[in-house]
Amino acid sequence: MQQELRKKIKQKKAKIAVIGLGYVGLPLAVEFAKKGFQVFGIDKDKDRVKNARACVSYILDVPSAEMKKVIKPKKLIPTEEFSALNETDVVIICVPTPLKRKNQPNISYILSAVKEISRHLHKGQLVILESTTYPGTTDEVIKPILEKNGLICGKDFFLAFSPERIDPGNKKFLVHKIPKVVGGITKEAALLVKELYSQVIEKIVVVSSSRVAETVKLLENTFRLVNIGLVNEMAMMANKMGIDIWEVIDAAKTKPFGFMPFYPGPGVGGHCIPKDPLYLYWKAKHHGFKSKFIKLASQINSNMPVYVSNRIEDKIGFLKNKKILVIGVTYKKDVKDLRKSPAIDLIKILIGKGTNISYHDPLIPYLRFEEINLKSIAISKSSLRRFDCVIIMTEHDLVNYKLIFRYSNFIFDTRNIFRCSNSDRLIKL
Repeated sequence: MQQELRKKIKQKKAKIAVIGLGYVGLPLAVEFAKKGFQVFGIDKDKDRVKNARACVSYILDVPSAEMKKVIKPKKLIPTEEFSALNETDVVIICVPTPLKRKNQPNISYILSAVKEISRHLHKGQLVILESTTYPGTTDEVIKPILEKNGLICGKDFFLAFSPERIDPGNKKFLVHKIPKVVGGITKEAALLVKELYSQVIEKIVVVSSSRVAETVKLLENTFRLVNIGLVNEMAMMANKMGIDIWEVIDAAKTKPFGFMPFYPGPGVGGHCIPKDPLYLYWKAKHHGFKSKFIKLASQINSNMPVYVSNRIEDKIGFLKNKKILVIGVTYKKDVKDLRKSPAIDLIKILIGKGTNISYHDPLIPYLRFEEINLKSIAISKSSLRRFDCVIIMTEHDLVNYKLIFRYSNFIFDTRNIFRCSNSDRLIKL
């Protein structure tokens, strides 16, 4: 079976199903289809499937023109039906893994996908999990579910983990340029996954097990969480001492060894960094180990919107009835994505303090959820002068910062946009 599947992969005759057509699944599905594979893109979200069928991209890294090239000739078939799994040789799971309350892992989307796969699992099939999760998920959770119908992992089907490494909006490192880590339940599974991903990705890194591969992803994001937490704490410390942390970092990064620059900000956002390390923290606790670094860094970063609010209050007084404009509400520069955005947390805090809040974001025309119901306003000489404070939370390229600097009464720059500017109307993080 292994040799037969390997041959089908090499000849691009293997049929692939990608479950979850989000920011991870859609680029991967398109990439395989571009290389000549028959791909089924499965998603329960009807709007997603409808847009995909119409070749309308909803993912920044996948242009609609690229989708058209693979959807029109039916190399990629978007569908809501899991029955497509009956005719596939490979199944790749790319579903969300959020957190529950109290930072508990939520793998319900994985479990839902795996249960659907188990209904259609057949001999010779390769199943790959890409969704970020805690170490042991692939062999402790997924494997038993797939074996319930009598098929044996390693003998009748193959199972592996390969962590996604998508960086939304990164034009330099697209999906085929990012090295792929692979860990199989068996050696045979790892080799099959290596063969598969070698068809679309330039470099494959095989590790000894799925648990190692799962931990690789968590280490990558924990590294970033901890270092961002460190530099955020340094920024708060430097402010107390009257030192410009941005100048400190610029000087420190001239050292050609032993230092990697990280930059402070108003918090961390996105699907990965705020969440993934807490999966590792949770799993470690179950083994009797408490990670102090992860917990502390998470607390520091989560508290940054509160810190920003307090700094503003220190400068302009009580915030009740003050008019404040937030510039940028997405979690990342030039990316249309609000997941875990610290700007949203800040807006909630300011609303709670009775502030009159407005925002400007060229990518997000409106905000409507929970207590927030706002539309993005246009910025101009007259509109800027109406606000007691302007807070730069996300540094979009499409924002006119010269206009903001010239006509704002007071600016809190959390992104060092005005690095060379000295003004009594400006403070930096």
